[in-house]
Amino acid sequence: MSSSTPEVILEQLQAAGSAFAENKPGAREQLLNLGYSLVSSLQLPSEAIQRMGWAEPARAAHCRIAVELKIFEHLKESGERGISAKDLATKTGADEVLIARTLKHLAAMNVVAESGIDKYAATRLSDAFTEPRYRDGIVYTHDVAGPSFHGLPEYLKSIKYALPTKLTDGPFQAAHKTQLPFFAWLDQNPPYLQIFSNYMGAYRAGKPSWVDPGFYPVSERLTTGFDGSDGNGVMLVDVGGGRGHDLQELKEKHPSLPGRLILQDQADVISTVSGEGVFEATTHDFFTLQPVKNARAYYLHSVLHDWGDDDCVRILEQLRPVMKPGYSKLLINEIIVPGRDATWPVTSMDQLVFVLGAMGERMELSWENILKRAGFKVTHVYSYEMGSESLIEAELA
Repeated sequence: MSSSTPEVILEQLQAAGSAFAENKPGAREQLLNLGYSLVSSLQLPSEAIQRMGWAEPARAAHCRIAVELKIFEHLKESGERGISAKDLATKTGADEVLIARTLKHLAAMNVVAESGIDKYAATRLSDAFTEPRYRDGIVYTHDVAGPSFHGLPEYLKSIKYALPTKLTDGPFQAAHKTQLPFFAWLDQNPPYLQIFSNYMGAYRAGKPSWVDPGFYPVSERLTTGFDGSDGNGVMLVDVGGGRGHDLQELKEKHPSLPGRLILQDQADVISTVSGEGVFEATTHDFFTLQPVKNARAYYLHSVLHDWGDDDCVRILEQLRPVMKPGYSKLLINEIIVPGRDATWPVTSMDQLVFVLGAMGERMELSWENILKRAGFKVTHVYSYEMGSESLIEAELA
């Protein structure tokens, strides 16, 4: 978003507020962007440095501490009356002054609320942090991603600011002192593998989904023309789909969707999954030939951005032999970086895959080239107003 004066941004905020009141798609995201723009237009350079240099790092660190001490749970249990730092210290076993200073900063950063002098209460945000998926998000971003970002300047300086492109030699490896790729490291550290899998379900919570009305026409593109007569009857295979959050959402929002839904991922992930009658959970390595033939759709969500172009082609080539020409569809749910005015959710995800896997988000032409190399052609790209992710629909070339 181009820089503007506070007066211009305030006018835009008013218009976006009206759109939000009318529940228009993208209005919430636009309000967020304008809010950040307003802050940037008003703050002094010294305030910007203060915020990014220690206010936000302190917020992240204290949220991590609060998770460890179950402070958010204690705040939630206290209800509207709140709880004192002294009582929190008794419940957690931590020093009272330390607790008070921690909560004071979290209140200033709008994570918790102050209900009185040295007394604190829960907020909608802190209550959310008691849910396992969001709690694990705090742990994952602080313990795993955090060191990679903190060490990025020194790492890039050490390689003379070349562009890292190897899964085994990037900011993540330097920070965690390992030669393992990110996902292999997760496999060797099972608690973080579970934490990462849990958080992936939270990362997209509340954001526009491809199964929402006005995004991808599920009935028109998938249900219409579905053929279950061969006994296989597979509607959709979620390749590398984690714990099946997307399949759950697909069935919830389209309960009359016919056919079988199949989840595929690594054995360590699948062992923790129960399809609950919604989908079948199976183990599969997406670098090997896809075992499910003639499905209506093969779906990959945030899988390919973790891999370089050549590996993406290899993954997609495993699908081509089992797809039925003129029937099977390839659905790729990924971020597409716009030519200009990319929003912070897009650019920050680009930075995350950069520090964790020396990879990056792609522009539309890059996706088209990868699909062409793998033997596919793009039929349509579906996007949502102000959404960060798009759905690329492709078929056999």
